[in-house]
Amino acid sequence: MSAAGDTICAIASPPGGGARGVVRVSGPLAKAMVEATWDGEEVPALDLGRGVFRGGFADGGGTQPLLLLWMPGPRSFTREDVAEFHLPGAAPLLKRALARLVELGGRVAEPGEFTRRAFENGRIDLSRAEGVLSLVEARSEAARRSAVALLFGGLDERVGGLRDGLSDLRALCESSLDFDSSDTTDVPADEIASRLQAVEAKLEEARGWEAARGVEAGAPRVVLVGAPNAGKSTLFNALGSGTQKAIVSDHPGTTRDRLLTAWRLGGLEVELADVAGMEEAAQGPDAEAQRLGASASLAADHLLWVVDARRGEAEVERERAALPDGVARTLVWSQCDREGASQSPPDGLQGEAWARVSALRAEGLEELAGIVREGLEGGGALGSGRELSLRHSAALDGAARHVRAGRSDWEQGSPLELLADELRVATDRLDEIAGRTTPEDLLDRIFARFCLGK
Repeated sequence: MSAAGDTICAIASPPGGGARGVVRVSGPLAKAMVEATWDGEEVPALDLGRGVFRGGFADGGGTQPLLLLWMPGPRSFTREDVAEFHLPGAAPLLKRALARLVELGGRVAEPGEFTRRAFENGRIDLSRAEGVLSLVEARSEAARRSAVALLFGGLDERVGGLRDGLSDLRALCESSLDFDSSDTTDVPADEIASRLQAVEAKLEEARGWEAARGVEAGAPRVVLVGAPNAGKSTLFNALGSGTQKAIVSDHPGTTRDRLLTAWRLGGLEVELADVAGMEEAAQGPDAEAQRLGASASLAADHLLWVVDARRGEAEVERERAALPDGVARTLVWSQCDREGASQSPPDGLQGEAWARVSALRAEGLEELAGIVREGLEGGGALGSGRELSLRHSAALDGAARHVRAGRSDWEQGSPLELLADELRVATDRLDEIAGRTTPEDLLDRIFARFCLGK
């Protein structure tokens, strides 16, 4: 990520996404770019502060109708001069406008660079920047509420108060090091104990708030796919911890509507869906069930491809060819307890991540859970809201551990300097949330997940 100081520009709304597109600019050349591209009878009064102006945008080949939003720094999102050029939404026109701004000295912004500048210029802390990312990627109303809570500072306010309490307590401990208990300026032990109790109470409040927000952030989606009677419904019932159960029958096609349940993979909970079995010649309601199943598969974070261990290799290969590209999956070698079942997939499928499973006997379920969890965590499929919540919770948990360790050692007679040091480490853990002590490579990974223009 390049340092702030140059002028960045990007198409901030996707081409073809509507009648209007936006090209956003931030940096010291923003004003000059407006003046160089303005085409209108009345020149906008940029020196008077924020404003909205109608005119034309001279893109070098013609003039586009323009609605200009002007937001001079430091009262802007990035604390730099910011201009938004609202133009016709046609992709060729937006690209031409962007090219003209680059000709005038700007450069195309990297993903998330606008939000990163807001963070680096002190406009927002890292948790609020992560709220922007979570809001962009929210796929449900619950996830949107979770992102808004983060964006509007719900965690920042709690962590800020916690940090102040830790700093005050640490200063109290360190000031007491210069005096002994016979000195009238010595701080009573009961005051230190009282302040420790208050800090621990605020930590628990923050941990509870973030845990509740993490649940709303949305669980990863795992979808069961496979041919009718492959054993999907039995596996759904064996894995799920919810009240919704699938009908298990030897008659194919008993699952038409999508069924949902919670599947717990250790400390991670995912949303497990069972959809209609894959059939090429489905008609009527069955065809609609196939369409819904295909849509759910494309939107999944991970697929459980359930295959009857008694099926032939040619049939399985045709089935694999029908699976959606670009969605991670695990092969479930199912019903391996049945007569005539092969105990492992054919050689052509050995490259797939797979687990041998008998849902009726509850065999292989733990191994399957481990493979799926590893795939979700390694592939970044936890979803930004859930993943960021795990980062925040880890920092809060770490801070709580150090406060508890410091209090325990102090109560057993350890000197105050050891308590002060534990409080310092606890403060550092909290600072990871706001980005004060966050490593540069982690910042790079977080902001790289943003889309262009954000």
